[in-house]
Amino acid sequence: MIFISRRTFEQLVENALDELPKQFADMLHNVAVIVEEEPSDEDLDLVEDSGHELLGIYRGTPLPQRSYGMSLMPDQIAIFRGPILRIARSRHEARQEIRDTVVHELGHYFGLDDETMIY
Repeated sequence: MIFISRRTFEQLVENALDELPKQFADMLHNVAVIVEEEPSDEDLDLVEDSGHELLGIYRGTPLPQRSYGMSLMPDQIAIFRGPILRIARSRHEARQEIRDTVVHELGHYFGLDDETMIY
């Protein structure tokens, strides 16, 4: 397990968001990307038990499932610091896992499921 401070980890998440292609970044509305230390029991109950660490989770209503006039709370993407640091063997690998996790969870925001995403 490597160590990256919470502040640095949060900056790496911000960097991943800043690196998004403009066409996708411009489509993000009412979604917060946050860092949490660990997934909650509720988070773990929502996903299939694959025997792997849960690196992030999308909490919200995917864009294709929304209808005009729906009043929704802001969507949330949580990136889990503990699991990412446990699986990463280097700072470079952690940065890549953060980027991949951000992109993967944004895929859920856009309505993609795990089977149709490359991340």
